[in-house]
Amino acid sequence: MVEDIVVFSLTSCKNLTAEIVKYLGVEEGKIEVKHFADGEILIEPGQSVRGKHVFIVQSTCSPVNENLMEVLIAADACKRASCKELTIVLPYFGYARQDRKAKPRQPITARLVADLLTVAGADRVVCIDLHATQIQGFFKIPTDNLTAMEMLGQYFRHKNLKDVVVVSPDHGGATRARKLADCLHDAPIAIVDKRRQQANVAEAMNLVGDVDGKDCIIVDDLVDTGGSLIGCIDILKEHGARKVYCAATHGVFSHNALERIAASDIEEFVITNTIEHPEERVKNTPNLKVLSVGFLLAKSIEAISNNKPISDVYNLFQ
Repeated sequence: MVEDIVVFSLTSCKNLTAEIVKYLGVEEGKIEVKHFADGEILIEPGQSVRGKHVFIVQSTCSPVNENLMEVLIAADACKRASCKELTIVLPYFGYARQDRKAKPRQPITARLVADLLTVAGADRVVCIDLHATQIQGFFKIPTDNLTAMEMLGQYFRHKNLKDVVVVSPDHGGATRARKLADCLHDAPIAIVDKRRQQANVAEAMNLVGDVDGKDCIIVDDLVDTGGSLIGCIDILKEHGARKVYCAATHGVFSHNALERIAASDIEEFVITNTIEHPEERVKNTPNLKVLSVGFLLAKSIEAISNNKPISDVYNLFQ
């Protein structure tokens, strides 16, 4: 029953959590987060969680390590306070890009984070659009990888665009592009072939597919510095694209990414609020549109607490 749950918000998702509990019709759990002068963190639930199903909502975005430690410490506190079950809701899963050994002597940090969450006491983890779906296999506990593609597809369907092509910014995102294309009544897809020389630096090289005279939607799981995105826009324009829209689940937006987006040829950049940004930064980016995943997460939490299929949630975006 929803009445038997407690939803805690830590530092990074306060507005999103407030929206989630409003949809659920429950009060947000009381919890105190303290950061000491030397960097240590203390987290204390301000109410009893004994026998409750606890949901901790926190994106492990910047500052990544502080937000991750908050989750681990909060999980430990709730388990020691005898909660019945603990679900960690990570709208954005930090370190997801370190999911393999791309070259010798590299760590697989996504697996390390999965182990840390499990050892801290998580019984289940809920994420949205993991950078690589195989990260689900890094966990030894149930893991739900929700997707915002249906929600993004619903938004673009209502715009009634003509001659739409969904563009993947690399080969690895082709499956994601196909999923969004299916939501847009089987729109065709195109793929940008690029080479990544080093972290946060990518060079767009070629285009597979026809975009001449068409409206393009570039779709990705996240946008960080925006360098790859700008390169994709340039190559689409070179091949005759009429208008370029962008869609991503996670707006990491490091450095001057938002300024680059505001100055670009993007008609509209649609992201979700898995990562919260200061309202002033968002206002200064007029071509940025933010959709909320609050309803998606609330319905997923409701399904989990009532032992119902989460897949049914996606029918709400048809």
